[in-house]
Amino acid sequence: MAFSEVREYQYGDDIRNIDWNVTARFNKPYIKVFEEEREMTVMLMIDVSASHQFGTNQSFKEDVITEIAAVLSFSAIKNNDKVGVIFFSDKIEKFIPPKKGSTHILRIIRELVDFKATSKGTNVSEALKFLTNAIKKRCTAFVISDFKSESFIDALKIAGNKHDLMAVRIFDERENEMPNVGMIQLQDAETGERKWIDTSDRSIRRYYAEAARKELLRIKDSFRKSGVDMAEIATGQDYVKPLIAMFKKREARA
Repeated sequence: MAFSEVREYQYGDDIRNIDWNVTARFNKPYIKVFEEEREMTVMLMIDVSASHQFGTNQSFKEDVITEIAAVLSFSAIKNNDKVGVIFFSDKIEKFIPPKKGSTHILRIIRELVDFKATSKGTNVSEALKFLTNAIKKRCTAFVISDFKSESFIDALKIAGNKHDLMAVRIFDERENEMPNVGMIQLQDAETGERKWIDTSDRSIRRYYAEAARKELLRIKDSFRKSGVDMAEIATGQDYVKPLIAMFKKREARA
């Protein structure tokens, strides 16, 4: 609630809102009037680690992240909200404090398109801790990532108690199952490790799919236990429907 004005006391007004200084000056009761403060602060937490330089369906994960972040930025400015950005890998790469205005939004868009990370790894906990410490007032924060990180549930719970968090998980279908294409060399984008894999081996494909399933369950369980809503968006997929579904779910629960 934000202070709006002072007016004369009317029958039924809450006496706790009486402005005693103005009342003494005019020798009749006046009260302070408050209005709900509509302005919000929106924080975009953008994962810029190397694992997003991957995609097998129309676009890379990093391209999808950029587009979603741009859409959220323009939506926020349309509502006259402040927008800030935290770029993170396994460290905080860049922090743009929240501000209003079209010039500020255009700066954010330029950074989204051109930003190059100095590190390849991912540490979601580090980003969440930075959000908790850097943004003092409650904000709405979108964490946009593939969440290929060590456990971040503790930091998620702490940040979620202070801020309104939403998670947007970006993934590629090929991360869930391996095609049968014979011998291929795979490289971990974040560690640089390379391995030769015989994808014609059914047991290897089954092991790969099971590992991906367990990892997804771990991520979903972290958000469920923390009470944080998550939208899942695949490369090449229309991202509008999953985002709207997440927002409607929150509205229904409110």
